Amino acid sequence: MGLSRKRQREFTKLKRQAEELVHDQRDVLEHATRVVRDASRQAANYAREDVAPRVKDTYEDRIRPVVNTGVSATRHAATSTRDKFVDDVFPAVTSALGSALAVIEAAKSPHVREALGRATKSAAKTANAVGVKTGLVQQKSGPGKYILIGIGVVAFAGIAYAAWQTLRADDDLWIDDEELLPVDQADVETPTA
Repeated sequence: MGLSRKRQREFTKLKRQAEELVHDQRDVLEHATRVVRDASRQAANYAREDVAPRVKDTYEDRIRPVVNTGVSATRHAATSTRDKFVDDVFPAVTSALGSALAVIEAAKSPHVREALGRATKSAAKTANAVGVKTGLVQQKSGPGKYILIGIGVVAFAGIAYAAWQTLRADDDLWIDDEELLPVDQADVETPTA
């Protein structure tokens, strides 16, 4: 199907205009590239000559002292925390563990078990007798009796542990960091009269 002459001329005219537009756009893009290149060079010069010294001065005057103060404060806090842990927490934890192990070892002793059994039976009988006499407890048979006995045993064990902790000597549990050197008889001077 062919185009009419009028349409052919319009088509040719549009084609020429499109080619001119593409040529103009190339010129504009080349000019824009030159402007961007010059602008980036000027921005780099400005950054190097004006911005970088200002940033460096601000860093030196304002940021570095704050960072140094923060670092030294963090170091101080870490050292203080470590010292508190070593001086306060660690000895307390080891003391508690030692106490717990001592209680466990003491509980393994047949004499302690026998004494605890006698004390429990005696406390249970006394508590039951007092409760019946005052009318607070009615004499019944059932699991409540054993629950009360269990509570009494736990209370007695707690009181005994607290008394033991209070009366024991903590000074003998810790050994100084310095080793005790044996005294040599040749080094000791004998007083002369």
